[in-house]
Amino acid sequence: MNTTEIVQKLWNLCNVLRDDGITYHQYVTELTYILFLKMAKETGAENKIPAGYRWDDLTKKDGIQQHQFYRELLLKLGTEGKNRVQQIYVNAHTNIDEPKNLKKIINDIDKLDWYSAREEGLGNLYEGLLEKNANEKKSGAGQYFTPRPLINAMVQLIKPGLEERCGDPACGTFGFMIAADRYLKEKHDEYFGLPTEKQEFQKKDAFTGIELVPETHRLALMNAMLHGIEGKIIQADALSTAGKQFKDYDVILTNPPFGTKRGGERPTRDDLTYPTSNKQLNFLQMIYRSLRTNGKARAAVVLPDNILFADGDGQKVRADLMNKCELHTILRLPTGIFYAQGVKTNVLFFTCGQKDKGNTKEIWIYDMRSNMPNFGKRTPLGIEHFQDFMKAYGNDPYGKSKRKDLGENGRFRCFTREEIAKRNDSLDITWLQDDSVRRGDDLPEPSDIADEILAQLSIAAEEMQELSLLLNSTQQNR
Repeated sequence: MNTTEIVQKLWNLCNVLRDDGITYHQYVTELTYILFLKMAKETGAENKIPAGYRWDDLTKKDGIQQHQFYRELLLKLGTEGKNRVQQIYVNAHTNIDEPKNLKKIINDIDKLDWYSAREEGLGNLYEGLLEKNANEKKSGAGQYFTPRPLINAMVQLIKPGLEERCGDPACGTFGFMIAADRYLKEKHDEYFGLPTEKQEFQKKDAFTGIELVPETHRLALMNAMLHGIEGKIIQADALSTAGKQFKDYDVILTNPPFGTKRGGERPTRDDLTYPTSNKQLNFLQMIYRSLRTNGKARAAVVLPDNILFADGDGQKVRADLMNKCELHTILRLPTGIFYAQGVKTNVLFFTCGQKDKGNTKEIWIYDMRSNMPNFGKRTPLGIEHFQDFMKAYGNDPYGKSKRKDLGENGRFRCFTREEIAKRNDSLDITWLQDDSVRRGDDLPEPSDIADEILAQLSIAAEEMQELSLLLNSTQQNR
């Protein structure tokens, strides 16, 4: 049995919980609690779990007794577990009300082909489950899950190196850092040939992140652990004072959340030159301020179109970015690759300069949006769709490879800093005629529109549930 088949079996167990009113996202969190116990047993890591609260202790109980013990187990591990175990289970609670449903899930997990799962890699199994959740639009999980082909393309172009500190200030389920670690392990024989101190650095210090949402943070911790990464993953708002510890990075790879802060409030951290209610502008500032100023620290950041042309603070942040960093490449991504069909996004590639002025001399823009397929269920995005861009980008992670301007009929063009200044520092530059727009081919399928509506309703329902839990907690504390 391969990873895909095991993931599908795990995913199908969600049907068992429908009567309990559990959402897809809640199910993945619930599954994380149970899978952790089983995986600890399979990998011989049960010493991290308090005696009496391990997999065999759970499976030998039945009915209401098992359900009550499971609730007790979650509390025990969240208060007395060691290190990452406690972090994963902190404030954990179950949404499973029916003991028979809990029994069904535990039994089916116990029956899985765990020999094959270990051979394929438990980390790959868990990532497959997260991807399944993100691709199920009704779960709303796609809001924090960046398509894996895009992540892999960004990592391969930015080329993280050994002993470099890599970070993601909006890490979601830790996908960028997992991919960066995998990239380096493939290049350096799983780190086996490195001296012990360098292996320890790669394991404990090379990959770190920040995640705001507690449940997503829990998934990130589990994902990192199953991939052998012990770097710090903080549960906090990167735009708050807590985010100020995110600094001195060699590589930043990230896809910050879209939209504005609720209520229009500005970030609470006091080290941003242009604080604004626009989260992406704040994240962009904190990212280029978090890079080391050695002329080699670099970043690749997914941002929506409005960052390219917004006036006021938007223009000031872009000018500041082009001064402090060499913004050498912009990739204009196709629409429909994220959970919201209409979101138009780009990847900005830049290197932090050693001085604060005049670092950007020219910017290369690659149009991967015009005359491209309408990506979705019928045409899934793959790494093959990035091959032409990756070839045009070149092998240099700093964007200094010899490049060819393909002119008004090509996808890759170069614009000088002077030309951009004449556009009021707008980077929203297009030149290709999009035939699909003219024909109407880029209109989403009715099924995609329906999925999008369901996804937004699911997100709204989860936000209402979070608000309800918060209000109940507040009332109980009074």
